[in-house]
Amino acid sequence: MTTYLSAEQILGADDLGYEDVPVPEWGGTVRVRELPGTERDKFEAQFVGKDGASIRAEGLEGFRARLAAAAIVDADGKPLFRSAAETKRLGEKSANALQRVVDVAMRLSGLNEADAAELAGN
Repeated sequence: MTTYLSAEQILGADDLGYEDVPVPEWGGTVRVRELPGTERDKFEAQFVGKDGASIRAEGLEGFRARLAAAAIVDADGKPLFRSAAETKRLGEKSANALQRVVDVAMRLSGLNEADAAELAGN
């Protein structure tokens, strides 16, 4: 017989993953978290036009920096990058370092290359 979870059990589950990622270009390790569902929705919405159907003309400009900024957290799970200015500066860092962080954030958050291509309108 199958036992089904209650709403309380689902909502009480500690289900968000974290992974520590060595980033030698930055001289250490960063903690990368899985994006909660609502934050993934907000992240994806940054790349969609206001009508909800069309992709923004800029395509995936800033994709890596925005995802890394959303996913890098401190030891307590709080985001390190909170402003657009910090995210822009993060985007000016090593593409290899950002990609390493983004790869982990995508895997943890269930994003894949097809999702990124869809956001870009491809």
